[in-house]
Amino acid sequence: MVWRDRWLCAIDKPPGLMVHRSARSTDVHFAMQWLRDQLGQRVWPVHRLDRATSGLLLFALDADCAAHLGRQFMARTVAKRYLAVVRGHVDAQGLIDHPLESERRQQAARTGYRCLARMELPYAIGRYPSARYSLVSAVPKTGRMHQIRRHFKHIFHPIIGDTTYGEGRHNRLFRELFACHRLLLHASRLRFVHPISEKTLEIHAPTTGTFRRIITEFIHRDCLVP
Repeated sequence: MVWRDRWLCAIDKPPGLMVHRSARSTDVHFAMQWLRDQLGQRVWPVHRLDRATSGLLLFALDADCAAHLGRQFMARTVAKRYLAVVRGHVDAQGLIDHPLESERRQQAARTGYRCLARMELPYAIGRYPSARYSLVSAVPKTGRMHQIRRHFKHIFHPIIGDTTYGEGRHNRLFRELFACHRLLLHASRLRFVHPISEKTLEIHAPTTGTFRRIITEFIHRDCLVP
C-alpha cells in the first residue's frame, strides 16, 4: 500500500496482476480482491492499469468518492506519469498525436514524452551493430486502451518486454542480460483533486526490483540526458 486516508487508497500494483475479474481471463487473483480482503471492506477502482503494467492504482473507499474521481478521469484533469524503457534513442521530448482504433472506431489519442536517459549495448541486433535504448517519462493526454504501448510502437520505439506490440529480439536480449521477464512500463505518479478536501494530491510510486536494476544500468553507463 502506497497511500491511504479515510476515503482513498493507492497501491503499487505488481506486473502480471489484473485489476479485477474478467470474463476473458482465468486468473484467480486480482488487485481489487486483494485490497478488499486486506482492508476488510468494499473498494472501488477508479481507473485501470494493464495486467503487464506495474505502478500506482487508485481505489475509492465509498461510492461517492468513486463517482467524484471518475468524473475527474473522464474530464482528463488527472495527471498521470509513466516510466518506460523503449527500443532506440528517442528525441529529447515529443508529442505522439495518433488516433487509435477502439470499439471499431478511431479515437483521438495523444501522449507526451521526455527522454530521461539513453543507453547503448555492444550487441548487434538485425542490421544494427549495437543495441540502443531510452528511458522515458510518458504522459498520456487521453486514456485509450494500451495507449502508451501502441503509441511507442507507432513511432518505432516499442517498449521493452511488450509481447504484443514489442520486438522479440530486444525482449530476449533483456531477458538474457538482465533477467527481465516483464513489461518495462510503470505508473509512477498520479495528481488529482481530493474529493473531500478539494486539495491537489500527488502520489508517487518508485520503481522496484527488475525495473530499478535496469534504471541503475542507465546511470552506470553515464548516459543520462541533461
